[in-house]
Amino acid sequence: MDADAPTEWHSEACRTYTPADSDRELQYRTYRHESGDIRLKVAPASLDGEDHPGYTLTVTTYPGLELSETTRIRTVLTFNRCDRIAIQFMDLFSASYDGPGSLENALEYASHRTQEHR
Repeated sequence: MDADAPTEWHSEACRTYTPADSDRELQYRTYRHESGDIRLKVAPASLDGEDHPGYTLTVTTYPGLELSETTRIRTVLTFNRCDRIAIQFMDLFSASYDGPGSLENALEYASHRTQEHR
């Protein structure tokens, strides 16, 4: 699905695995923006301590640094749906991002547009 990602984003890791306590195959994927300042993760919700099935999209700003911050964007039932939301997030972020000074505004814009609204 990396072909669907905007050119500014690159798939960093992509794995398929079967947990020891299950026979169900799970998937995991991360994307990194070319600036290196933001990373998206599509992973089973259980990896983030959630009690329900499904996949969670999280965003990490400044990954690997002390000031790194991770935020949950959305949890949905299937990997494919979560990955499509990640692509939507990347498109929205890329449309609003205009260099390091606009990171927070682009992040807020993309997060707001892709989060589940109640």
